[in-house]
Amino acid sequence: MNGVKTAVLIAALSAVMLLVGWGLGGRGGLMIALVIALGSNGVAYFFSDRIALRSMRAHPISEVEAPGLYAIVRELATAARQPMPRLYVSETPQPNAFATGRNPRNAAVCVTRGILQMLDRRELRAVIGHELSHVYNRDILIASVAAALATVVTYLTYLGMFLPGRSDDREGPGMFGALLMVVLGPVAAGIIQMAISRTREYQADESGARLSGDPLALASALRKISGGVRALPLPADPQIESTSALMIAHPFSGGGLSKLFSTHPPMPERIARLERMAGIRG
Repeated sequence: MNGVKTAVLIAALSAVMLLVGWGLGGRGGLMIALVIALGSNGVAYFFSDRIALRSMRAHPISEVEAPGLYAIVRELATAARQPMPRLYVSETPQPNAFATGRNPRNAAVCVTRGILQMLDRRELRAVIGHELSHVYNRDILIASVAAALATVVTYLTYLGMFLPGRSDDREGPGMFGALLMVVLGPVAAGIIQMAISRTREYQADESGARLSGDPLALASALRKISGGVRALPLPADPQIESTSALMIAHPFSGGGLSKLFSTHPPMPERIARLERMAGIRG
């Protein structure tokens, strides 16, 4: 169902893009925006690992330094019949983790010093299963496609502000409709993009729990991580913000609207789903 939801959301985002393009009229502007969006997000896709790791000041860690971590990752990668990813550590005390890379051959897993100190081996293994699932589910590609489509909508609305107004409605919704799309288009695209991100988190929870065979361990880890993030939120740095959607927990403090529009689903709901999954598995 998560895969179906993602497909529906991608289709909805594409529809918003086409609707805004039609409303502002002009395939030329649509094509320019599409090329710019694909170019900028293509760079982000191919270099996502470097960008994310640099934003968290992560450094590679050897098997001599972290034999337990290597053993966990190797076990899960072997079980999934996938290559061993590169391993990194960020020295931040906040408990968090993320995986990046456009495919399993170019994957990297980063854990923070805080999560290594907070979780036991069973919980850490479940978290690694979640992160590897993001790579195996091609979530970086999905996020890049969603970002490209949302960027097209944004660029189109910028172009629309400088395009001359229409004198008739024969090729579109008219001036009022075009103005409405300029205002609402980016909002709709952002909400759909956020929904895609949340759906992929649920999917990684589910497939990661299946990979580790221990949904309750992941639920326990999420409880600890949630408390650790509240106690030690990361500063709202623009570089970290670009990586925050990859992390297993939203790394910033905040409530109200910022929490409502978070790229991560509510932690209690994620934990409840995992507990229900454990009950179904018996």
